[in-house]
Amino acid sequence: MGIGSENVLPYNQEEHKGTQVKRMFDAIAGKYDLLNHTLSFGFDKGWRRKGIRFLRPFSPKQLLDIATGTGDLALQMQRELVPEHITGVDISEGMMEVGRNKVRQAGLSEYITFEYQDCMNLTYEDNRFDAVTAAFGVRNFEHIEQGLAEMYRVTKPGGQVMILELSTPERFPMKQLYALYSRIVIPTIGRWISREKAAYSYLPASIQVVPQGKVMRGLLSKVGYREVQSQSLTFGICSLYTGIK
Repeated sequence: MGIGSENVLPYNQEEHKGTQVKRMFDAIAGKYDLLNHTLSFGFDKGWRRKGIRFLRPFSPKQLLDIATGTGDLALQMQRELVPEHITGVDISEGMMEVGRNKVRQAGLSEYITFEYQDCMNLTYEDNRFDAVTAAFGVRNFEHIEQGLAEMYRVTKPGGQVMILELSTPERFPMKQLYALYSRIVIPTIGRWISREKAAYSYLPASIQVVPQGKVMRGLLSKVGYREVQSQSLTFGICSLYTGIK
């Protein structure tokens, strides 16, 4: 799978990808959680649980959740890992505002905070976090290798990276079934619920071109992570990537 997701854009070829992704997620923020759970048939919760299971033996105290969106992974990590603090960062204030409300309702505002950050250029000092995570956000990076390098930079030596990303199944018949699902079902349901045509045409296109498997492992190793591993989940619909600094 090529490293070309930077070239898949939600709206047009004139604006930077980050600008377009921000506008897209601001537009669908109110419907995002419903759509996420609907389009994944609820599997997304189990995928997050798998990623959290990797982190559990390390007992990270300070976590950074990149492209946190509405904070689903941050909330699940706080409940299951009970760290000292989780910082969720994103470029979409609309998504993070939904996340802040969810955290407030859960009574966890003391432990989970949200900050606007460009994942291409984080403002945190080197070696700041025990673990850095990203769930379904890497494909939206303007430059994937640069974003991964920033994740590495702010991870403490000995700290962990955990990435969940949607992927394309490679085996019959799931490959063929998923092709139909992504080409017809995702755009149709997405547009019906969110009224945002571009977002749910962009989603399957971005999944097709995001680095997967060996290519993604190679990028994580290239930016400096060691003991890089990947695991295919739910017939290849999602992939879990892990590594150590």
